[in-house]
Amino acid sequence: MEVVKTREGFPKPIRDLPEADIQFKGVKGWIAQGESHQIIFFEMEPRGQVPEHRHEYAQWGLVVEGRMELIIGDETNVYEKGDEYLIPAHTEHSARFLSRVRVLDFFGEKARYRHKTR
Repeated sequence: MEVVKTREGFPKPIRDLPEADIQFKGVKGWIAQGESHQIIFFEMEPRGQVPEHRHEYAQWGLVVEGRMELIIGDETNVYEKGDEYLIPAHTEHSARFLSRVRVLDFFGEKARYRHKTR
């Protein structure tokens, strides 16, 4: 079996998951649905942004590839491959993507994103 060390995006088993209906330009995601949570595999284009918002539940994430600026509350940090972040419930946050970025986000809420309809 050949081991692949670099990829262009997530592998097929992830891209075969239901695609999330995401309204942010340059952002795609695939949903792994749980009983009380969602895990989203996100791919973001460089220079894309997620405007400031908040939700009623915590969000944990892991950067798989790339660099992004994440503002959580009053704190701004740049996150890179291997970095983790935690956004507490009810906390304003936004993101700016400095390169092509892939992240894995866990949302402590069952229906953060709906499935995209074709």
